[in-house]
Amino acid sequence: MLKRALVIGGGIAGIQASLDLAEAGTEVFLVERRPSIGGRMAQLDKTFPTNDCAMCILSPKLVEVSKHPNIHLLTHAELLDLEGEAPNFTARIRKHPRYVNEAKCTGCGVCTTKCPVRLPDPHNKGLSKTRCIRIPFPQAVPAVPIIEASHCLYLTRGKCGVCKKLCQADAIDYEQKPEDLALQVGAVVLALGSEEFEATLKDEYGYRTFPNVVTSIELERLLSASGPTQGHVVRPSDNKEPSRVAFIQCVGSRDMQVGNDYCSAICCMQAAKDAIILTEHLHGVESTVFCMDVRAYGKGFDRFVERAKAEHDVRFLRARVSSVEAEPETEDLVVRYNREDGSLTEESFDLLVLSVGMCASDAVRQTVRRLRLKTDDCGFVTTSAFHPLESSRRGVFVCGTASGPKDIPESVIQASGASSAVLALLGGFEPRRVSVERATPIDLRGEPTRIGVFVCRCGINIASTVDVPAVVEYASTLPKVVHAQEFLFACAKDSQKTIAEAIKEKRLTRVVVAACTPRTHEPLFQGTLEACGLNRYLFEFANIREHCSWVHQRAPEKATQKARELVRAAVAKAARLEPLERSKLPVNHSALVIGGGVAGLTATLDLAAQGYPVHLVEGDAELGGHLRKVRRTLSGECTDEFLKNLIAQVQCNDRITVHLGKTVESVTGYVGNFKTQLTGDATPIEHGVVIVATGAKERAPHEYLYGHDRRVMTQTDFEAFLADGHAREIAKLKAVVMIQCVGSREPDHPYCSRICCGTAIKNALHLKALNSKARVYVLCRDVRVYGLNERWYRQAREKGVVFLRYDEATKPHVSAENGRLLVRAKDDILGRTLALDADLLVLSAGIEPHEDNRALSQHLKVPLDADGFFLEAHVKLRPVDFATEGVFVCGLAHYPKDIAESIAQAHAAASRAATVLNKSEIEAEGKVAAVDVTRCSGCGACVAVCAYKALDLDPVFRVALVNEATCKGCGTCAATCRAGAIDLKGFRNEQILDAVNAI
Repeated sequence: MLKRALVIGGGIAGIQASLDLAEAGTEVFLVERRPSIGGRMAQLDKTFPTNDCAMCILSPKLVEVSKHPNIHLLTHAELLDLEGEAPNFTARIRKHPRYVNEAKCTGCGVCTTKCPVRLPDPHNKGLSKTRCIRIPFPQAVPAVPIIEASHCLYLTRGKCGVCKKLCQADAIDYEQKPEDLALQVGAVVLALGSEEFEATLKDEYGYRTFPNVVTSIELERLLSASGPTQGHVVRPSDNKEPSRVAFIQCVGSRDMQVGNDYCSAICCMQAAKDAIILTEHLHGVESTVFCMDVRAYGKGFDRFVERAKAEHDVRFLRARVSSVEAEPETEDLVVRYNREDGSLTEESFDLLVLSVGMCASDAVRQTVRRLRLKTDDCGFVTTSAFHPLESSRRGVFVCGTASGPKDIPESVIQASGASSAVLALLGGFEPRRVSVERATPIDLRGEPTRIGVFVCRCGINIASTVDVPAVVEYASTLPKVVHAQEFLFACAKDSQKTIAEAIKEKRLTRVVVAACTPRTHEPLFQGTLEACGLNRYLFEFANIREHCSWVHQRAPEKATQKARELVRAAVAKAARLEPLERSKLPVNHSALVIGGGVAGLTATLDLAAQGYPVHLVEGDAELGGHLRKVRRTLSGECTDEFLKNLIAQVQCNDRITVHLGKTVESVTGYVGNFKTQLTGDATPIEHGVVIVATGAKERAPHEYLYGHDRRVMTQTDFEAFLADGHAREIAKLKAVVMIQCVGSREPDHPYCSRICCGTAIKNALHLKALNSKARVYVLCRDVRVYGLNERWYRQAREKGVVFLRYDEATKPHVSAENGRLLVRAKDDILGRTLALDADLLVLSAGIEPHEDNRALSQHLKVPLDADGFFLEAHVKLRPVDFATEGVFVCGLAHYPKDIAESIAQAHAAASRAATVLNKSEIEAEGKVAAVDVTRCSGCGACVAVCAYKALDLDPVFRVALVNEATCKGCGTCAATCRAGAIDLKGFRNEQILDAVNAI
């Protein structure tokens, strides 16, 4: 069976799928129709809800793809056909000419500066000009130019040829022709992405008519340091800074007039993010968001929106904009809109941003047709709730926005999940020894210390506050520094190449990088050192973004001085750095999955299908978890048979051992070699990875007469009532009232439980199907059915379900009067309080984490968030990983989500686990504790304080011993040792003291 996969699409979903497959030992062909990978994320300025620089977190991924030995990158290429059946496909690929030889090109960029032909820059959405021969953006991978053949003077008229004359590498090739390839692959991952809605189709908003009307992606480019204005936000008409900015939501989404009956899922949060970022670029700017609902349904989203309102005075108005006109003299924009009460109002703004939705592009539709896949009416690939990553063709899996609108974490989760599905299809694993190509280590004995300092502008993330050239100039004067240089983006591939060249040419023995956070970027730079023969630990990072530019935005001089001092301290420490060794650790190829709900069951079956033994631990007496209480999906699929089949597959699989009625008592060990003791068992389970899938629970309401009147129930109770054959009682129902956000979006639970609106609509539709005459009222703050689920919201309205809004200050009031159940709610449109006589009151109770999450988090040494859910390593790019290596999370334990999302995340957790389990050995961290046995008194204080059980006392010599595999390098033991017998490698006393004394 072919251990090869084809990934179509080089956006963040395609990148993640490729990396996961490659790390699991699969050969990958990554095909991207554009000249470079990165997709839509490469055009963003920041990402919500953390406001991380998009390119800062994406660029290391781009470089990783380009360097991975298992990934073959085919850019400016497209799929022509897919023949055969899984797992024996033949993919026919056409690689279009870029008229530059990729093997010869050095990426110097000289050709891009001399071309006489200017064109609108597609990366900047036409807001600036670029050359006919261009590198798409500064961090592009591959960093190879492309010639736009239809505009090239030589290719169209036989004239010019200046780029070929200038190219010293002889890389320009005007004779290039399309190249057709036939690739034998076992499976396909479709990660085509989407494109933004064409805003000119909504001519009432004046896009392309009025210059100060821009789209959301154009605003991203204006905000970006690598954008047309280098991050200085100005109006296109007169280059003046706007003081009043308006955002119009749902442009091309939730709009039957243009045929898009879905929500684009990201627009509300993107508008909130951009409004916040605008205040950082333009002091005193006022932002208004015109919206129908604020769909802040994701992890951390509600807090982000509330922060926009409270700290940045962003105004959210529930209103539909009817028209936009421009004032002739000022070109300001007059926006006319209807308020919720029906009144017509107008306001003037300097800049208008259209939050355009996602659409399936013509190129996407064409590729899908060639793959012969089923799609919906809007061109999105059809999947199902129980199989969210499977297309209609066996062996072709789909992820990201190809199957519907979604944000970055959901795309990354689906990408990892699709990788797991591929691994399961392609069969059993073969333990492999990781062979990383490294240069011959440089012998530094007798060599003088020669330090290179590289300072990153990070676009304007750093350079807008810190005087980077001044920091570079200062660094060059420091002792033992022989080279100092600045980069626009130090993490870009061409910058890594420049650093490598400097190491070789200047014979550097230590490297200091002053940039953003080492949490995401340190491994990238360490890899560059290793590729040059330098030990990866002869590297020091100075964080001048978080510690300088971000926290001292209003004090640039002080921020610059602080940056100088941080660089001086880093250089002082770097001079003391020593090469460290990393020990090799064997990997146990078994997995432990904690939680037997749909997420745990799915992850277990995935890993078993890939050939790994799995231990599944469930605290209850039966499997099924929260899904046992769910009777159907929003699309009407029954869960009962699906769950029974899932459980049966687990129970009859020889690779799976189920432990019912058990909980985790203790966990010891480290990635690749864990030992877990279960309650009541004599022998611990040995395993290489852990997947946390412990689920969550429905909150028991304390309001609205719940528990005091049998007519008041939760949505879970109501769902069971509808499904369990109460036909006579259902037929008698005249009015059912539902109240949303019960226990969610409140001070005690300041988050959206994500699934409640969808559950209410699902149950309302089911009731209408059983009793069409029953009146259904849904009292809500916002209706948060995102993505393709918007269609069910529209159907509910068509069926007569009435949605009435309330706000937090005017919650509904429920009373039992003379045998009647009365719900009083203020209607903002009518301007009066309504009294609803209800036969049943159904409460959409929020989802809350289990109380025992804290104990499990302590056993596994993984964090919880402020709400008690498990906290992932990075909200955008590592949504199923923990910071603790070898431990992963999925399902409701991570955050509330629906069945399809839980299943997708379970697949993703299995994929990430497989990147560990498929290896025969892994390398331990080099920065671990070391004991000077000549000074150790054997007091045992270090043993007592070590949270990771990494120290023990030698029973014969009574000195402390360190288990380097278990040690996490936290330094607690070194701080505790009264004799000073313990040092932390990479943080020895003299290294730290030199750094401190340098400040």
